[in-house]
This record gives sequence, structure tokens and C-alpha cells, in this order.
Amino acid sequence: MINQLVYLVIYIVVIGLIIGLLLWLIDQVPLPEPFHRVARIAIIVVGCLIVILLLLSLIGEGPSRLKLGDALWPMLQTT
Repeated sequence: MINQLVYLVIYIVVIGLIIGLLLWLIDQVPLPEPFHRVARIAIIVVGCLIVILLLLSLIGEGPSRLKLGDALWPMLQTT
């Protein structure tokens, strides 16, 4: 359980950084106002959905492909 919490924290930090960078990038690109707002909302919604899926996988109710330890653990064992 502790391993899954550590993976969850790592995933949330990485997702937060990626979402933050995408939002910054959208602010830097000169888009017309409706597209700018739609792009920001889409990025935020996708980020929230990913975090919800990660939390669901922590309690075992999420999709089996997103179990926290299943995807990362084989990669860590090969190094």
C-alpha cells in the first residue's frame, strides 16, 4: 500500500508538471479567444480525469491497465 501511495504521489507530481507546462504553452501561443479558452478547459478536464483514474486505480476500482504498480514496476526492475 505504501508503494502505491508513493507511485500515486509521483504520478500526480508528473501530471501536474505536464498540465502546468501545457497551460503555460497555451498562454504563450497567440490563439483567438474562443480557441484559447477551449484549449485551457480541455487540458484541465483531461488532467482531472487522469487524476480521478489514478485515484480509482489506487482503491482497485479503476481500469486494469492503470493499476499503479503494474505499469511502472516492470520498468523499474529492468534497470
